[in-house]
Amino acid sequence: MSFRITKEFRFSASHRLDGLPDGHQCGRLHGHNYVVTVELSAGGLDAVGFVRDYGELSALKRWLDDEVDHRHLNEVLVDRNPTAENLACWIYERWAAHYPELSAVHVSETPKTWAEYRP
Repeated sequence: MSFRITKEFRFSASHRLDGLPDGHQCGRLHGHNYVVTVELSAGGLDAVGFVRDYGELSALKRWLDDEVDHRHLNEVLVDRNPTAENLACWIYERWAAHYPELSAVHVSETPKTWAEYRP
């Protein structure tokens, strides 16, 4: 038996990607309205019937607002190229210890594109 919950967060930020061919549009400074979805999984539920109370994810929301919203991601993710894939991994790494049930992080840069990190 397995249970999963998800919660969606949003922020806006700019970035540019290094290592691309000359003229590639993503090599230029640009921005996105990001959508981040975190997934938490558990083999069972707590006494209330939750995987985790959604209200307990407010710390993650505050962190996204403080650390990445309206920021230049190249200055935030200094150890990696700020792709959606790397952003998903970075968020997972930052929050996995705080939320042991965290099983995946999805990052969308556009309504039609999603990247996922699932360890």
